[in-house]
Amino acid sequence: MTTRLSARELTLRYGERIVSTELSLDVPDGAFTAIVGPNACGKSTLLRAFVRLLRPAEGDVRFDDRAVSSFPAKEFARSVGFLPQDPLAPENIKVSQLVARGRFPHQSLLATWSEADDRAVADAMDAAGVADLAGRDVQELSGGQRQRVWVAMVLAQQTSYLLLDEPTSFLDITHQYQLLGLLAGLRDEGRTVIAVLHDINQASRFADHLVAMKEGRVVAEGTAAEIVDAALMKEVFDLPSMVVPDPVTGTPMVVPTL
Repeated sequence: MTTRLSARELTLRYGERIVSTELSLDVPDGAFTAIVGPNACGKSTLLRAFVRLLRPAEGDVRFDDRAVSSFPAKEFARSVGFLPQDPLAPENIKVSQLVARGRFPHQSLLATWSEADDRAVADAMDAAGVADLAGRDVQELSGGQRQRVWVAMVLAQQTSYLLLDEPTSFLDITHQYQLLGLLAGLRDEGRTVIAVLHDINQASRFADHLVAMKEGRVVAEGTAAEIVDAALMKEVFDLPSMVVPDPVTGTPMVVPTL
């Protein structure tokens, strides 16, 4: 397995509250990794450390054999895109303007807005299914529409790595599967996707690599076929269940037995 992004012996904390200790993880390059686990187990905290929003108290995060803290902000943002769990849009901003902010890492005094930027924004809005909303005020949109606009902004960034924290939040089931299919398609094009997901069956169907977390530590990682079973569901989620083949894909499908 090749990896460009890794965590080594991390201690992650918010003030005096420790979330994780001795946490290590290698993210497979060119794969779709889904991080799953119960609420407040450290999934989002790990993503924040990966993208430099949280400095580890101990250990380090490395990208291309460099500490992520050593990268200039724009250089890092040209390689790694991030969609947080609860992004906030400025007031009175149109959809097309918000999506265009994904091009900021590519702008400089010598490289101003170009036709390539226009194409990147248009392609991102098409991919996220929000092209018809381009002229709307973001604040007027439903939660699901806003979520798809934020996804479009990250796509417009055109990074080789995409990290998304609960990207299916607020989406109806059709748009959830469309988005996960889009992310799998980006993986097929050679990009690396890391997403925090709540639905274990969606994670099993779409992701190549699953990371199961509990209480700030990695309990298991591997393909869905390797790690998803009734014992894991009981240990991680305290959920009695049986695991059967997904009738569409053959991947593990969890059926609660409560």
